[in-house]
Amino acid sequence: MKIITNQKIGKYWFWLSPFLIAAGLTVGFASEKWGIIPFALIITGVAIAIIWLLWQSKRSNWWGRRSTQVGTNAILATTAVVVILGLINFLGTRYSLRQDLTETQLFTLAPQSQELVRSLKAPVKVWVFDIIQNPQERELLENYQRYSSKFKFEYVDPQAQPGLVKKFGVDEDNGKVYLESGKQRIKVIDANEQLSEARLTNRLQQISSADTLKVYFLQGHGEHPLNRGNNAMSQAVQALADRYYVAEPLTLTDKSQVPNDAAVVIIAGAKQDLFANEVKTLQNYLNRGGNLLLMVDPGTDPKLDPLLKEWGITLDPRLAVDISGNATLGPDVPLVTTYGQHPITNNFGNNISFYESARPIDTKPVKGVQSNALLLTKPYPNSWAESDLESEKLEFNEKSDRQGPLTLGVALTRKVVEKPPTPKPESTPSPTPTTKATASPQPSPSPTPTAKATASPQASPSPTAKPTLSPKATTTPSPTTSPTTAQTSPQPSPSPTSKKDNQSKATNRETRLVVIGNSRFATNTWFQRALNGDVFLNSVTWLSQQDTQPLSIRPKEPKNRRINLTTAQAGLLTISSLIVLPLIGIIGAIGLWLRRR
Repeated sequence: MKIITNQKIGKYWFWLSPFLIAAGLTVGFASEKWGIIPFALIITGVAIAIIWLLWQSKRSNWWGRRSTQVGTNAILATTAVVVILGLINFLGTRYSLRQDLTETQLFTLAPQSQELVRSLKAPVKVWVFDIIQNPQERELLENYQRYSSKFKFEYVDPQAQPGLVKKFGVDEDNGKVYLESGKQRIKVIDANEQLSEARLTNRLQQISSADTLKVYFLQGHGEHPLNRGNNAMSQAVQALADRYYVAEPLTLTDKSQVPNDAAVVIIAGAKQDLFANEVKTLQNYLNRGGNLLLMVDPGTDPKLDPLLKEWGITLDPRLAVDISGNATLGPDVPLVTTYGQHPITNNFGNNISFYESARPIDTKPVKGVQSNALLLTKPYPNSWAESDLESEKLEFNEKSDRQGPLTLGVALTRKVVEKPPTPKPESTPSPTPTTKATASPQPSPSPTPTAKATASPQASPSPTAKPTLSPKATTTPSPTTSPTTAQTSPQPSPSPTSKKDNQSKATNRETRLVVIGNSRFATNTWFQRALNGDVFLNSVTWLSQQDTQPLSIRPKEPKNRRINLTTAQAGLLTISSLIVLPLIGIIGAIGLWLRRR
């Protein structure tokens, strides 16, 4: 019999450890159930490996060798570096930190997009029907996904999944990106367009809105037209359409009231007087819970003083002047960088908005009306209200001018006061011709109430009959008179509780008004500049009382930075870069070489 030495037994133990570990991993992955058996095999294998290492160390002083210590230190250092790198990679993936240095923040979602994605109540999914995945579009979708787990996206190969193509109705000319939420599906872009943040955010806001709201632009008094042109408002109308608003013109000369489906009424730069009945119609619209955006330029008077006085608003006839270094636009274009604490302007920070030819707005306290300043100019001496509009040299006049800061826009709210319907007078039934009402000074045998009786002409049998009634007589019906037709008691006087019920009551509903002393900021010339479009769109959204919609700075389309060179400019650039600049470098190098020599 061969005697098995301790060294051979140690070798057998060592090979048993990896066998058991491999068996446990195989059972776990094959069955996809990590129960007792896989863990028992793995733990047993690890235990055998540890026992073997301890036995080897005790037998041959393995841990005391210098080579073992150096190797162990190297293994521990390598493991620590791998763990640290993995931890950094995990934290970088979980908590990403990015710095966007582009001018329009092309690689960072705008505040409105961030708030919109965070406030999603239902899951939404973006379907991109394209064989090739555009890296910029994918990065944009990943940016959205970082702010909410309810936002998902998926790329679809139209050839591999014809069922989805048929479901969404996709073809070569009908859409490329679609947005789906529940049973709603809307197209984001066409096949020949590129996905942008502005377009995707607009569609997200559209699919999250419950209803389509109507915005009416008052026309007929020299207001800005809704078509194309520098002085028109086609860009504002298109921006409203992108946000699920329907813009329509409105004339009140032939209407007795504003349409009931009007979410907001806009008066954009009326130059002519409104008729008295139109002003009254607008007042009635506000009294029943309407919302009005009023933009009035200096030098105009639309005769809205009766309406504005109810809200404590006064339009200053002077011109707002800004001389704080705005040499390009001129002193008649105030630059606003200070905004009030209001949902319309909360996230504007110190960003700029422009208002060409603006007038200040004054407010005074009115019971039941809450006002908030929106747009504030710079303080004096950088801005003031100029009264002399014909002078070529702008100078502040203490007697007639007004120091800044000036309020160019204000937002107001007021509770809706509902008046109870006027009660209809109760008709007193008249007795039939056969009924005879006799007034007797003696009390009736039956207990009838005492009342002041009045005789109508229909109550007498004959037109010439004049019944004589005592001041406090009791009316007793004759035996042939029915009780229902013989009663002639007057209506009772209203009780204190009925008077209280008839008083007007303020409800939880409110009406909203925004007044801005400028209308050109929303025209096509200025709409896309800085925050001008955000001021207009946020005002309309707040006025429509869609308080669930985020009000912030909207995403901007990337600017076209392409340089168009003429043939002469292209030739000059070629000669300068390929001949002149290299020649200067060569001459400088030769001169330096000769000097050192």
